[in-house]
Amino acid sequence: MNNEALRELIERVEKRNPGEPEFHQAVREVFSSLEPVVEAHPIYLEAGVLECLVEPDRVIKFRVPWTDDRGHIHVNRGFRVQFNNAIGPYKGGLRFHPSVYEGIIKFLGFEQIFKNSLTGLPIGGAKGGSDFDPKGKSDAEIMRFCQSFMIELNKYIGPNTDVPAGDIGVGGREIGYLFGQYKRLHDEFNGALTGKGLSYGGSLERTEATGYGLCYFTQKMLESAGKGFDGSTVVVSGSGNVALYACEKAQQLGAKVVAMSDSGGYVYDPAGIDIALMKRLKEVERRRISEYVAARPGAVYRPGCRDIWQIPCQIALPCATQNELDAAGARALIKNGCFAVAEGANMPSTPEAVELFQKSGVLFGPAKAANAGGVAVSALEMAQNSMRLFWTKEEVDAHLKRIMQDLYRRVAEAAEEYGRKGDLVSGANIAGFKKVADAMLAQGVF
Repeated sequence: MNNEALRELIERVEKRNPGEPEFHQAVREVFSSLEPVVEAHPIYLEAGVLECLVEPDRVIKFRVPWTDDRGHIHVNRGFRVQFNNAIGPYKGGLRFHPSVYEGIIKFLGFEQIFKNSLTGLPIGGAKGGSDFDPKGKSDAEIMRFCQSFMIELNKYIGPNTDVPAGDIGVGGREIGYLFGQYKRLHDEFNGALTGKGLSYGGSLERTEATGYGLCYFTQKMLESAGKGFDGSTVVVSGSGNVALYACEKAQQLGAKVVAMSDSGGYVYDPAGIDIALMKRLKEVERRRISEYVAARPGAVYRPGCRDIWQIPCQIALPCATQNELDAAGARALIKNGCFAVAEGANMPSTPEAVELFQKSGVLFGPAKAANAGGVAVSALEMAQNSMRLFWTKEEVDAHLKRIMQDLYRRVAEAAEEYGRKGDLVSGANIAGFKKVADAMLAQGVF
């Protein structure tokens, strides 16, 4: 990075936020793309826009006590980082996972600013969650935790203020308990959360949205190079909502998905993943991916997740978690002929891996653009709630496809405008930043 002001700002961020490497990584990744923008428009630095952008509007941290089925009391930490609302109410998911701490939530919230901006919809950036682990907990335990969590969170959210959704560890069950508690506390029915069940204000295709949107974006990226999903071999990491529905949509577009994973290991099925079986294991029975091979004799299971990238494929869709695809995985993919990588998870590729992909000419779709389908349909759910309407699946899917195709166009155009044609990482950062930065300037930065 040649711009001294940007370098100094990154150093200040790292100094003021010690022990938060994920947040540091996200800030460096965004700011490294903004050199041509701040050189063309010095007002962004002169007016302190970037300094304001790296400081959340507020960070909320609270205690979450709850009682297990044996009557024992446990205490977890809850977080909500409301990062920026320059273009609309705060919007971002809730993550329940033992790895959650303030730095993770800040990284996710910072990324969410630009992701939400890229959708073209009027939503700002936020994120939240808890270090609570829902795995192995009964429905009653999860209900009591969610109710306790919402007793504090409800003070800071609302349909025109901050609208949380789900993320890792927070699916339809958890959203239901959270929404029920919010409704009891406020004595009103509104769109304060998204990802709700269809019977109480949810949207069709919300569960599928991130995975489907990832494939719609990837298809446009592939078309730019005269390629497509049809006839391609695909590896998908993860087996949550994003991975399951990325696999489903990729198969619908003519690809053969040969591998998926969970936190314990991965399965390789050379005949192609049986998506119906995988959805039953993960969504209905909530079992480990290792049990897939019992019903598919031709499939193999391997413990550990890193080696999934050793499987030859033309398209890789990392959909598990941050920094799961490192330099070694990138080298293996490149060696085996992979020509496209698109991120379904949040920042799943390390900076070293991204650099290798870009230097090798691999088409690369960054998370803040490629996985924006989930928040896009969340915003569509907000719109339906506001209008007291319920759109058909076909209507929602048409909106989602249009949003992701338009998003790709904006990202590609921004990259070309600032001398970085084909660099979708820079394009996503630039396009997402400029919309938010211009809104901040218009409203008065301070």
